[in-house]
Amino acid sequence: MSLQETLEYRRSVRYFDEAKELDTEKVKHCIELATLAPNSSNMQLWEFYHITDPEMLKIISHACLDQKATETAKQIVVFVTRRDLHRKHSKAILDFEKGNIARYSPPERQEKRWKDRLVYYNRVMPFLYSRFLGLLGLLRKILATSISLFRPMVTTVSESDVRVVVHKTCGLAAQTFMIAMAEIGYDTCPLEGFDSRRVKRLLKLPRSAEINMVIPCGIRKGTLGIWGERFRVPFDEVYKKI
Repeated sequence: MSLQETLEYRRSVRYFDEAKELDTEKVKHCIELATLAPNSSNMQLWEFYHITDPEMLKIISHACLDQKATETAKQIVVFVTRRDLHRKHSKAILDFEKGNIARYSPPERQEKRWKDRLVYYNRVMPFLYSRFLGLLGLLRKILATSISLFRPMVTTVSESDVRVVVHKTCGLAAQTFMIAMAEIGYDTCPLEGFDSRRVKRLLKLPRSAEINMVIPCGIRKGTLGIWGERFRVPFDEVYKKI
């Protein structure tokens, strides 16, 4: 399918054909494609839990309020945010960038680019993602707001702001996954109706992790599970040309 055909085919399917199985490796590949999604500062503060065990599917479905989408799903993918991994990922990015700069940057610019990366991932990222009872976020907010009085400056730097950024990033990965699934004829349904506390406990997640989205997967059974035609607000109401 073309991209337009894929986007038009993708629907939030709330009832899957229980007689049709999914190829686990194909779903896994779609999750791998999700990692290509754009994300803030390339920090990739996400994890993907691919649930295929029938018993775990039932337990997760109960935590998702026993919705038909999860009850009939053949597999479920849980998208998780991991702000607590920022130091580990910063180090991994620097390890990669050292060779990347050496291979692809002009020799006369390599030293400056490397220094910029060191400052960004050794200082800026830890300062942005570190948490301490909201106090560091408040300090960041005061500093950013003060600087913005004299020049353009990102001011969405409180702990709640950073949380939103991480969830937006993870949402981009979830959307990429659903498009990849649609392209091979597999269906999904992004859910936000679930007991996050129970899901976290079932997946043995640390306290700092958060559930971004639960996505049941399967194959649609005709029009069953699709609530008629797709509604969208008229385009001219949301499109603003400046």
